[in-house]
Amino acid sequence: MSTEVPNIKLKIDPQDLQIQTFAVEKLLEPLIIQVTTLVNCPQNPSSKKKGRSKRAHVLLASVEEATWNLLDKGAKIAKEATVFKEELHSALQDVRKESQALRVSAEEFTSDPCYLPKRQAVVQAARALLAAVTRLLILADVVDVAYLLEHLTVFQRTFESLRNVSSKADLQKTYQKFRKDLENLDYLAYKRQQ
Repeated sequence: MSTEVPNIKLKIDPQDLQIQTFAVEKLLEPLIIQVTTLVNCPQNPSSKKKGRSKRAHVLLASVEEATWNLLDKGAKIAKEATVFKEELHSALQDVRKESQALRVSAEEFTSDPCYLPKRQAVVQAARALLAAVTRLLILADVVDVAYLLEHLTVFQRTFESLRNVSSKADLQKTYQKFRKDLENLDYLAYKRQQ
């Protein structure tokens, strides 16, 4: 019995990714709402400075912190990934680049929030960051699914060997491995649900 994890080949084009899981959709929902709020702003905002947000720097810091947390977790995933390593690193770079672009355009926007071209620049930067984050989340989800599939294959092999044992000693040894593989698969499935 081999403890080696098999290499699963996925038929996925990393250049043409689409949201196909509920988990990724739920993670993106707050971002989509924020970008939609920016996009649906009035075409001719008031020229009065009175409505300017006094906490724009706090909001910008919050977005930056969330982005850096995402990048940190993404880097950990990329480091441990067995598939799509290069694509994950590329997606991380895109998120970094788009985050920087959003920061620059948001700082300009907060200095004059009533100026429509600055608002449009922030909207475009937010959309670009959202697209980069979406690609990163989808790739991370694909890596997670591949990892689960690898462990499922290990479990299936152990199950097959359990069906084909010939002695009581082999049965006990294989059953212990079967139990351990089942617990591992159960833990990974539980972790994914969380």
